[in-house]
Amino acid sequence: MTSATRQPETPAPTVPLRLIATDLDGTLLHDDKSVSSRTVAALAAAEEAGVEVFFVTGRPARWMDVVSEHVHGHGLAICGNGAAVVDLHGGPGAHRFVKVRELVRENALDAVRLLREAAPGTVYAVEQTFGFNQEPEYPKLHMEIPDILAPAEKLLAPGGVADDEPVLKILAYHPSIDPDDFLATARIAVGDRATITRSSPSALLEISGPGVSKASTLALCCAERGISHEEVVAFGDMPNDVEMLTWAGRSYAMGNAHPDVLAAASGRTVANNEDGVAVVIERLLAERL
Repeated sequence: MTSATRQPETPAPTVPLRLIATDLDGTLLHDDKSVSSRTVAALAAAEEAGVEVFFVTGRPARWMDVVSEHVHGHGLAICGNGAAVVDLHGGPGAHRFVKVRELVRENALDAVRLLREAAPGTVYAVEQTFGFNQEPEYPKLHMEIPDILAPAEKLLAPGGVADDEPVLKILAYHPSIDPDDFLATARIAVGDRATITRSSPSALLEISGPGVSKASTLALCCAERGISHEEVVAFGDMPNDVEMLTWAGRSYAMGNAHPDVLAAASGRTVANNEDGVAVVIERLLAERL
């Protein structure tokens, strides 16, 4: 699940397509966060053909309203880089958690301490199932006002100020380190205590529980449905998509993708603003006829 190298084998064209797994920001969504009519039509056509569609994103569940109207029959999304599976059927404000893969607080506190030592100046925010909390020095990078302002050690302490919900993900920001260098530094410092990735162009890291990724949670969901990785087509653009693109039988890097994503995927499509996901879905559905 953690290899950044594309599997050497390419599935035969006769392997049926049963599930489409697509990232959102920089992939399915245009830069203005809209979903084009062409993409909506392609998703609907896939589901009409019996192909399930999963939205697989680093976004928390409460940011999923942008695609709620496009999920059609199943209404499921993998959020927080694999930390949660959410049923969107209830509509905005009524999302139901189907699966939660939390970051236990002991590991979270270790990760915060080790990364502070390795990269002084790092500041943190904490994503929980419904809540969002941050340190006072953490910049305004997100769409919401935090529920609690406090040091990460207080936010993560068992029995502390934010102990009422599971921790899904920690966000770690550094104001001056190169984003890829920050990611490499953090992975070395934290080791196997957590999974660390990034999806932002800035030096913003996303820290999840050990073994938790888009790929591992997607694999669990597929296993529950009797779907093999050869029957999955995946789309992505940033390092947090690499494991998913490597795992899927067929995968596509967007024209705007990070170099690591280009190396991991088995194919390429045009950029998100050119409806790259829809282009591939249309072709794959035409090949089924």
